[in-house]
Amino acid sequence: MSARVRVLAVTMFAAVAALFGAGVAGAHAVVTASTPADGSSVAVGPEQAVITFNEPMQPSFATLTVVGPDGNLWSKGEPTVQGPSVSVPVGELGPTGVYTIAYRVTSADGHPVSGTRTFTLTEQGSGTPGARPGGDKADAEGGDSDGLPMWPFIVAGVLVFGGGLAFALRRPSGKS
Repeated sequence: MSARVRVLAVTMFAAVAALFGAGVAGAHAVVTASTPADGSSVAVGPEQAVITFNEPMQPSFATLTVVGPDGNLWSKGEPTVQGPSVSVPVGELGPTGVYTIAYRVTSADGHPVSGTRTFTLTEQGSGTPGARPGGDKADAEGGDSDGLPMWPFIVAGVLVFGGGLAFALRRPSGKS
């Protein structure tokens, strides 16, 4: 075998190994800590809820909320991303019970990471809750949402589909 053929064979083998041998990275960002700690009990709520990951997070599209046992939102404002930590102001909490910290962030490699952590408030607070997560009362009751209505798009889709079906099923003219 000539040197040229061996170099070509080694190059081809290296290319195939690089394409098929190196799989997608299996490691994704994982939570390393939270404030309050997951499953902990606290007498007074924290000033902010913090989730810390094993790698930096992208600042765009981060969500972090604290929802109380009453189903209301207790976090105040937008989340802040600083390196591997995502935080949101909480303020004084209200009813005793289990509070859920829900997060959805984008890791440095572009993968979304989401999950929940919980803590229990053991002493009643006097804080004021925010709205229920997921929209206002009008949205929950099917009222006006300031969005585009869907029915014109559905009607248009049915008409286009019906016209295409009629065109496809039409019989050819009687000419032979």
